[in-house]
Amino acid sequence: MQKHTRLPTITQIIICLAGFLGLAFSFTSLLNLPIQLALYIAWFIIMALGIWLGHNYKDLEEAATQGISKGMGAILILIAVGALVGTWIAGGIVPGIIYYGLKIIHPSIFLLATLIICSVTALATGTSWGAAGTAGIAMMGIGEGLGIPLPLVAGAVLSGVYFGDKLSPLSDSVILASSMSGVETFEHIKGMLPISLTSYILTAIMFTFAGMQYGGNVDMSQVETVMAALEQSFNISPMAFVPVVLVIALLANKKPSFPVISFGAVLGVVWAIAFQNKDLISAVQSAWSPFSITSGVDFIDNILSRGGIASMLGSVAVIIFGLGFGGLLDRVGILQVIADKMTAFITNASNLTVSTLFTAFLANIFGSAMYVSLILTPKIMSKNYDRLGLHRKMLSRNAEFGGTLTSGMVPWSDNGIFMAGVLGVPTLAYLPYMWLSFTCIILTIAFTMLGKFISTASEAPATVSNDSCAAPAAAS
Repeated sequence: MQKHTRLPTITQIIICLAGFLGLAFSFTSLLNLPIQLALYIAWFIIMALGIWLGHNYKDLEEAATQGISKGMGAILILIAVGALVGTWIAGGIVPGIIYYGLKIIHPSIFLLATLIICSVTALATGTSWGAAGTAGIAMMGIGEGLGIPLPLVAGAVLSGVYFGDKLSPLSDSVILASSMSGVETFEHIKGMLPISLTSYILTAIMFTFAGMQYGGNVDMSQVETVMAALEQSFNISPMAFVPVVLVIALLANKKPSFPVISFGAVLGVVWAIAFQNKDLISAVQSAWSPFSITSGVDFIDNILSRGGIASMLGSVAVIIFGLGFGGLLDRVGILQVIADKMTAFITNASNLTVSTLFTAFLANIFGSAMYVSLILTPKIMSKNYDRLGLHRKMLSRNAEFGGTLTSGMVPWSDNGIFMAGVLGVPTLAYLPYMWLSFTCIILTIAFTMLGKFISTASEAPATVSNDSCAAPAAAS
């Protein structure tokens, strides 16, 4: 006979979530302990509440493992991206891009060029992680060489990769947000386009003006020193662009992301042997361990001493614990109680939009993974869109904006940890320069308040069932 279970009270929910937030803040800001430990402990906080409410341990463990299973595709992609970054540095691919970028990109348009290059890369490949780990690292190196503050460069990189990622039909965040909301993928993308493009234009203007102040202040001797150090440490050749073109072409042709990115890592090994005179063992080792370089130029050593699967294991742990935590929140009934309480305050499209964006952001804070946000937000908010007669593509749009665009803002989230690590800039340092994210969220709220880009259910084309959630195509 099944044991009777109860729903948690608001007081119990606040205590549990506040406990996790306190753990996360103290571990990362005060005690210098890994966030993974805070998430690990948080599992037992929610499990203890679940048992108190009548759930048995086996059901709770199953809920956690089911939550984790939804993000396994992302974990595989993250591992492949780590291998790709390591071998592409060892193979001279990333150094070659930095070298030629320093040669041709003028400082006054560098930030705009960074935004465009990173957005095109993410749009073509459907992965913000892959774009940041390749084009993003290269642009960070070029920006450092040109004397542009790295947090500002990181802001341009993140604005570009998140813009491209959330409009790419290959992106897992796009597929997840649309399928969890019951919306066709291309209908979801169409729903995001007006606000996304407006935000992108405004962001491009902002980065153009920001870049102009560095146009006449570049110490070309520093640029020449960097280029000389790259030439001394690597065999620089236009052949560096061949693996980039091949990988982007394969992903753009909708080939599966995990094998394509892994194939790119293999090309990096080949390039390391063929063009950088590496022996087989050290070339293959670069796929696992962070590449190490001593060029005599500090910033080159910092920007290029990274990559490898081992460097991604911390982010993999965050995703595993975050998704499991989300599964527990769902099974214990915390999400149901929050959704029921929010219903009384949601009376129109404006406060529903604000509530959805805020819920997605909170899911990143408490779930520590973008996938938690994109899975949980539609679950919590969908009934309110149906109740108000609004089309679900508004739900998928708002969940995507609130989940994807804020994921890199949380220092202990999967995106926050990954982006800070791969770009070499702390999360809170680049946060003020995530201009696309801020602009897009502000415009979403403003347009909704003005009655713009609001779709009713009666206007809607056919939707898909929530149960038809497709497997992610590429990692964000």
